[in-house]
Amino acid sequence: MSPTVLRRRLREGDPLAVLDVRDREEFEAWHVDGEHVEATQIPYAKFMAAKVKGTAADLVADLAEPILVVCGEGKASAFVAETLLDAGVEAMNLEEGMDGWARVYETVELPHDEATVLQYQRPSSGCLAYLVVGDGEAVVVDPLRAFADRFVADARERGAELVAAVDTHVHADHVSGVRDVARETGCDVVLPSGSRDRGLAFDARLLDDGESVAVGDVELTALATPGHTTEATSLRLGDLLFCGDTVFLDGVARPDLEVGEAGAEEMARTLYRTVHDRFFALPPTTRVAPGHFGDATTPDEHGAYVATLADLRERLAALSMDEDEFVEFSVSHMPPQPANYETIVETNLGRHEADEEEAFELELGPNNCAVAGAAN
Repeated sequence: MSPTVLRRRLREGDPLAVLDVRDREEFEAWHVDGEHVEATQIPYAKFMAAKVKGTAADLVADLAEPILVVCGEGKASAFVAETLLDAGVEAMNLEEGMDGWARVYETVELPHDEATVLQYQRPSSGCLAYLVVGDGEAVVVDPLRAFADRFVADARERGAELVAAVDTHVHADHVSGVRDVARETGCDVVLPSGSRDRGLAFDARLLDDGESVAVGDVELTALATPGHTTEATSLRLGDLLFCGDTVFLDGVARPDLEVGEAGAEEMARTLYRTVHDRFFALPPTTRVAPGHFGDATTPDEHGAYVATLADLRERLAALSMDEDEFVEFSVSHMPPQPANYETIVETNLGRHEADEEEAFELELGPNNCAVAGAAN
């Protein structure tokens, strides 16, 4: 099964038995998951022994067929799938394994009256990015380095040249592609002004609250929205709000990645004020376009991850809490920290140089940037 077919199966909600033959630690850190996925981990070594003994079918007797076998690169899983087929078990191999799964990148267009807006979806990590095209110009928001050439090609396909690559904050879960896009196109790198205080080590245009980035005949207007990080900034395009990791469709930002556990409570209070003083001051029909989605997040009828503020206020219990309750909830429901997040932050600040292979390896895994259990 190809990774793109796997994505389609997951989106359509087909029941799927996944057998992951990597080590337990790798499986627990990151694996194929979804509402209708039954994921089981049995290490590759057990199947090597079972092939000799003729007992491979016994190892998966409790799994529904057909079984999708997964490993890191698709090689060990190919051996296991073949072993199971020889034993009379219906099995398939995930081509290129989790590495191939990490390279799946889909595009959905978000309706907008003033510009063409594309939402890029990476199902392996839940990362979202955006391309805004207007009057022959384009801006990319929160681009991933692994797909930098994709944004450039898609802009040109629509008759536009990229004029800016923007990050909403210093990302901790993926390697940013703003500098890669700029190297290929000569466009501006635009970061929130607070990035300087975090130790930014390369030249960029720094965006203050209320300033704008022009895209042809429309503008993206900065709205300072700290709480996930001190410099976090959302971008408004008419009724659409690119909010980075501040609020998600099924959760709110975790407050600890920049300031640590000791500073998480105060940062959570900052996030509460951002939500109530900044987000709730916007029209309730404002559409929120977040920086991530989760395995259980439901897209809209067009396959996009976007919802109005009014919908989120009904959907997320955290948005109805008072300040103390919100803070307590936020600091007590944080998921495990994203893998390699400290090195990723240093890379995105320009304080660590990662080659293409290291950058890809650094960001493998879930994003874990949201507080768990924030939905009603």
